[in-house]
Amino acid sequence: MSPAAESELPLLEVDDVAVRFGGLQALRGVHLEAEPGSVTGLIGPNGAGKTTLFNVICGYQPATTGRVRLDGGDLSSLPPHRRARLGIARTFQRLETFGSLSARDNIRVAAEVRRGWSREKVDTDRITDEILDLVGLRAVADEQVDAMPTGLARLVELGRALATQPRLLLLDEPSSGLDESESEDFGRLLLRIAETGVGILLVEHDIDLVMAVCSVIYVLDFGSILASGPPAEIQRNEAVRAAYLGVGDEAEHAIEKRVAAG
Repeated sequence: MSPAAESELPLLEVDDVAVRFGGLQALRGVHLEAEPGSVTGLIGPNGAGKTTLFNVICGYQPATTGRVRLDGGDLSSLPPHRRARLGIARTFQRLETFGSLSARDNIRVAAEVRRGWSREKVDTDRITDEILDLVGLRAVADEQVDAMPTGLARLVELGRALATQPRLLLLDEPSSGLDESESEDFGRLLLRIAETGVGILLVEHDIDLVMAVCSVIYVLDFGSILASGPPAEIQRNEAVRAAYLGVGDEAEHAIEKRVAAG
């Protein structure tokens, strides 16, 4: 394959992935791509299979059929730690931090773990400080995470993921617990991270956030991709409105506000 052809490959490709739990078909024929340097959205109702798909990408859940590729390389048979070393990092819907440690130490631990397996001679203190500045935690760097409000703790979790220097970052409901202002700040942070070349796959129920930061959005419903495309196209999709965006007054208000704003 020529270098030009290689450069056209998506960073992440999920190809015809299906997952079955006994008689339950959790995912069926899912195809999804994520590009470097951009935020890709994955939305859908609760139980649609979003976290299951994340688990397939990370290697926590084997696919019944289908493939997961990173830069064209097939990851499907690799365990989670091998995928992490190839550049996949994630956060979780249920907040996962080292609560008894400070924000600084949460991030430093991840930086030191990466230095250990990569054998790179890097200054983990410098990396930690850079990430604290990037995510806006320098002022509370030495506070214990268990004593922090949820919004700050989520930034700690994000910073810890970034300390592994990922190429692909999977974020599962990262704005949960944030107020409107914090969510807007978080969206700007995601765009800054993407500008460094990192590809971001975002699972999120905050429709305003998704529409503001994502270049492409995939809609998952009952384990299948219902629609995909840029935000404006998803906004106009009647099937998406019926299956997800039109469920509940809050979601309806969010989509109508985005449409009105153009």
